[in-house]
Amino acid sequence: MRTMQRSLTSALAVAVALSLAACAGTGTPTSATNAAVGAGQVAEASVTLTDGWAKAAETGMTAVFGELSNSGSEDLVVVAVETDAAQSAELHEMVDDGSGTMTMREKDGGFPLAAGEHLHLEPGGNHVMLLGLGAPLLAGDEVAVTFTFDDGSTLEAVVPVKDYDGANESYDGGEHEAH
Repeated sequence: MRTMQRSLTSALAVAVALSLAACAGTGTPTSATNAAVGAGQVAEASVTLTDGWAKAAETGMTAVFGELSNSGSEDLVVVAVETDAAQSAELHEMVDDGSGTMTMREKDGGFPLAAGEHLHLEPGGNHVMLLGLGAPLLAGDEVAVTFTFDDGSTLEAVVPVKDYDGANESYDGGEHEAH
């Protein structure tokens, strides 16, 4: 009888462990998608995006905003971003063009995200630019974005699309129309 109880207890423990392991990789749309921590997985375990959103746009380009937070002990750099909603996505910063006018341009080297710090992606500041929209992004839609970090890890997030009249900055170099 004891052998049977031990076998049932062991089988139950294995089933619970497998169930928990299957759930561990699901994550939330704005948090890491992989719970394991190891080389190249720092961001996956420590970076989150909160209050993320994309500006509604019919054509051309638009932007993604929100707050990236690094709760880990390792400094990171956001080096790239991808989405299926546009032909390309770039990390952009706002800079003074020398005449007192602020213009946006691609951020060389990416965005540093120090351990324990936050990175604000906001209209008129650092943001993610979506170029060559594949279809209109209308208020109420959602956009999936993937942030890539210098350690090779990624953060997948889904952000809502919202109407917003601001963020009509000019683009340094003039090769894109601002939306």
